[in-house]
Amino acid sequence: MRRLTLSARNNWASIVESQGFHFHTLDDAPYWDETACYALRRDEVNEIEKATYALNELCLKAVDHVIANNLLERFGIPAAFHEWVRKSWEVDEHSIYGRFDLALPPDGVPRLLEYNADTPTALLEAAVIQWFWLRDTHAGSDQFNNIHERLIEIWKVVAPKVEGPIHFVSTRGSVEDYMTANYLRDTAVQAGAETRYLAVDEIAWNAARGQFVDGDEQAIRTIFKLYPWEWMLREEFGPYLLQSQTRWFEPPWKMILSNKAILPLVWSLFSECPYLLRSEYEPFGSSYVQKPMLGREGANVTVVVGGQSVIKTDGPYGGPYVFQEVCPLPEALGNYAVLGSWIVNGFACGVGIREDTQLVTQNTSRFVPHFIE
Repeated sequence: MRRLTLSARNNWASIVESQGFHFHTLDDAPYWDETACYALRRDEVNEIEKATYALNELCLKAVDHVIANNLLERFGIPAAFHEWVRKSWEVDEHSIYGRFDLALPPDGVPRLLEYNADTPTALLEAAVIQWFWLRDTHAGSDQFNNIHERLIEIWKVVAPKVEGPIHFVSTRGSVEDYMTANYLRDTAVQAGAETRYLAVDEIAWNAARGQFVDGDEQAIRTIFKLYPWEWMLREEFGPYLLQSQTRWFEPPWKMILSNKAILPLVWSLFSECPYLLRSEYEPFGSSYVQKPMLGREGANVTVVVGGQSVIKTDGPYGGPYVFQEVCPLPEALGNYAVLGSWIVNGFACGVGIREDTQLVTQNTSRFVPHFIE
């Protein structure tokens, strides 16, 4: 994987805004960075794709292990919701998407850093914006990216089974979440679904009808939420989840995979897998990465090397923690890259690359496009 230095397109900000991308700059610095790109070899793409399928299979086996062995308490899921999560898995409620964050160390074998299984973002830029960049700057080249087509494909499966509109919700005040939710909504519209958008705090409970409803008192029968399950369970209306017949995307069983407690479990079950890093519930050795089980966007992560803390990020999250083997990231000119490998409807279908000048990727880390050479 080679990092190339480029000149950005003239009026690049206006170009990406015209494509629906309005959070391209964060804190007066580019989040979308086209002054560089990554050139991936075809064999690297094949290995990333192979790793993504293998990791998805192992994660699904791990969920089955959790359910079969009554391990939901280990994931901090309140006991009142255990049977609800179990049923969601047993009836095989459909998942839309997820993103495996991978390191690509010098040996060329991808390693799983974590699985963003519930509310993965960086989707619009991976599916659409870098594709238009490719057409403008590397016409004739290919890209590991058919995310958009796969999303439309899965909504075509879902839409005929839905009564009424599919509601899409996100946190009020977050441009990124709003654009990501509405991009997903657009793919559902292209698949023929009726849709509505509302902020998550506009979801109401109609006690007389025993239903979640929107601001027009329309029943919310199917909903995609860009809002973490662990937050929802603890909301005022959380207990009503057990009474409602609403169908949720992502489904409740995905809260098992969106918790980093899954990393040590998968390691304990499948440590022979070459795509896994050693992960434990307790510190081991003198070098490791400490991550909150329910942390997000690289917050509250500590990197320990040789018994010394070399990186410690800020954030609102506390323990419990998991501890993972330190893995080298691809580095060029002081930039460290993490690959986000997307899986939609069970298909590995594209990659987005984030980079930073430190080893921990956070919410302000840059998105850098790629092509296949």
